Amino acid sequence: MTAVPSALQCHVLVLNKHYMAIRVCDVRRAFSLLCRELAEVIDHDDGQFSNYDFSSWLEVSEFKKKFEPEEHDWLHTVKISVAVPRIIRLLFYDRLPHRDVTLNRRNIFARDHNSCQYCGRHLPTSDLSLDHVIPRNMGGTASWENLVCACLKCNVKKGGRTPIQAHMRLITPPVKPKRSPVININLGDGRYSSWKQFLDYAYWSVELK
Repeated sequence: MTAVPSALQCHVLVLNKHYMAIRVCDVRRAFSLLCRELAEVIDHDDGQFSNYDFSSWLEVSEFKKKFEPEEHDWLHTVKISVAVPRIIRLLFYDRLPHRDVTLNRRNIFARDHNSCQYCGRHLPTSDLSLDHVIPRNMGGTASWENLVCACLKCNVKKGGRTPIQAHMRLITPPVKPKRSPVININLGDGRYSSWKQFLDYAYWSVELK
């Protein structure tokens, strides 16, 4: 199969067999699971969710290609085009997801939307660092409530001081998110609106892999 870059960059929400969200995967992984009959597609249409095995999804894709091509991302072969599913359900996996969001650099950057929490500039990851609001030399810990994104300039300016001591102000007080910040970012994209029903009641860590 071939795909335009936007299709390859899509994310797919993965549910266990009890319809609980457990992680997010890329398109290649999703189709690998579908082709091996380890998962099925959960499709949202007109307020209803429907289940399709891979062969049925190929047939549904033909219909979608004819009547609603702009509403989907597509993978193409010589003979057919296949709509990229937004949600898949594992058929043989019933483990419960983790209930805690992992404290790591990726999740902190996602929570803060890759923006310096002192000057507000949105920057690439390479131009950002992590700042301890209460410095470690003052007893500050590595925690959700004490770590924020900071540009290199603001981090150097603040140094080993508190924001008050450095005459700097946090734009948003840091808090621990209830679910993976990466998921929150994806929910801002209309393509992933169908995820919301499966995440509204979630307190799980959903990791992007």
